[in-house]
Amino acid sequence: MSTPRKPPAHRTADDEIWPRVTRELADDLAVDALVRDRAGKAPFDEVARLQEAGLPALLTAPGPDGRGADWRAACAVIREISAADSSVGELLAHHYALSWSSRFFGPAREPGGGPPGPAPGTVGTPLHVRAAEERWLLAGGIEASRAENGSGLTLTPAGAGGWVLDGTRAFTSAVSVADRLVVGARPGGSGDLLVVLVDPAGPGVFTDSGPERVGQRLAGAGTVTFEGVPVAPGDVLGALPHDEHAAAPFTTLAPLALRLLLTEVGLGIAEGALAEARDISRAGHAGPARATRPAGAPDGSVPFATGDDPYLLLAYGELATTAHAAAAVVERATDALHHGLLTSWRLGAEERADIAVLVAAAETVTGHAAVQITTRVLELVDGEAGADVRDGGPGFDRFWRNARALTAPTQPAHRLRDIGDHYLNGTHARLTLQA
Repeated sequence: MSTPRKPPAHRTADDEIWPRVTRELADDLAVDALVRDRAGKAPFDEVARLQEAGLPALLTAPGPDGRGADWRAACAVIREISAADSSVGELLAHHYALSWSSRFFGPAREPGGGPPGPAPGTVGTPLHVRAAEERWLLAGGIEASRAENGSGLTLTPAGAGGWVLDGTRAFTSAVSVADRLVVGARPGGSGDLLVVLVDPAGPGVFTDSGPERVGQRLAGAGTVTFEGVPVAPGDVLGALPHDEHAAAPFTTLAPLALRLLLTEVGLGIAEGALAEARDISRAGHAGPARATRPAGAPDGSVPFATGDDPYLLLAYGELATTAHAAAAVVERATDALHHGLLTSWRLGAEERADIAVLVAAAETVTGHAAVQITTRVLELVDGEAGADVRDGGPGFDRFWRNARALTAPTQPAHRLRDIGDHYLNGTHARLTLQA
């Protein structure tokens, strides 16, 4: 993928600069978010905007020039971008999580032994640094369950320590616009999962964008087929043990990092929908809150100004409280994951389990809040779901569709069961490598 705009100079990881850059980009994306959503084109322009702002390089390790930022900053970026355009937030979330693949899956050191060294066969430069230097956008996925029993992606040994990659995988984000793919595949379909880097423009790689999605239309989802794709030794980023219980606790933070970032996307959707609905109500465009009135309430014969309607105030009070509660749970999980990442290879199994519980709680609470809020604002602003599509209104259906598309793959009952098992029995066996 090419981006014609001139690469920007690296920005410093200053507490004021990154929020300002993110806010400016979010404002830019919000202007034409509805138009782009309805057009449903591959997000080449959106990726160019991200690169121009320097956001894909946010997590570059800080060096003498002060580049980079931590995971809390990354979560804040995802949340604000998603409030403006959640599809862009989703593809950036996947990029951030995948950029740490060589850290999560590279060889571990003993506790207290410092950061991991390069994975076998690699040149030693961490992927997030390579991606920042080359201005790559990463896509793909690493899920052990997809490659079990010979299914999913497989690797066959080739000469000089290389491999040949075959198989087909569906991905939810950015495969149509990515500069590199990060995928997990098993040699011969069994054994340890190797994490490899692939050029989607290379020979034997075929991408199909697939049918139009209900929501998250600009995230760049699609299916990729690999037919005899060569993988050089230097493009093997690391490995995940076949026995998930043999994996280091730090390694098993990888799926939690992605889940938390996607939770930030969901929170951004909820906050973005609520803020836009508030602006319309303040302007008096929504009229009396007809969909909010309970049975037996006044029928509006006593006129209220929009801002004085007690039923509208009640509705916004409930929705704002729901959003605040979700944000509080997400922020606690964000702090826990941040400290876990700083602990690195010294992280213990119990600490990792505690982080997993907080992430699962944030995911569950936020998923429910996003669907509830986006459904309710349709009633507040449009009077009935879908009216904006037919009448050319403000486009609030996109928030609801995006929330549904983002949360549909999750299993809240499973998350709640794991949380309950951990709380009641201290069990965390199932809180290891689940994505």
